[in-house]
Amino acid sequence: MEKKDFLYEPQNEAQVLQAVQTTPSIDHIERLADFYKVMGDATRLKLLIAMENGEFCVSDLANVVHMTRSAVSHQLKALKNAKLVKSRRDGKIVYYSLDDEHIHSVLKVSMEHILEE
Repeated sequence: MEKKDFLYEPQNEAQVLQAVQTTPSIDHIERLADFYKVMGDATRLKLLIAMENGEFCVSDLANVVHMTRSAVSHQLKALKNAKLVKSRRDGKIVYYSLDDEHIHSVLKVSMEHILEE
């Protein structure tokens, strides 16, 4: 980026240039925005927080969040499509769990943040 590329005269040119250079691509930003859209639903957050205790079948998750199995399945599909949860089949039963440790970390750090005083 050159001085002519600035829309306005920067107060701190070095800081502006560093921010421009370290800003992720628009594709990555859009993917992150989609991640937060999925995470931004209270029902899906309840399901994710429940799965911090391990893997659950749909019926057990429905009991935890007091929803129908159909409603839970619908939310799990969105979570799975966003790669926030994974599933494994054991006979006729499908078990769901957090996709990886990153999801647990995001939930933990976010909760710590809102509980700060």
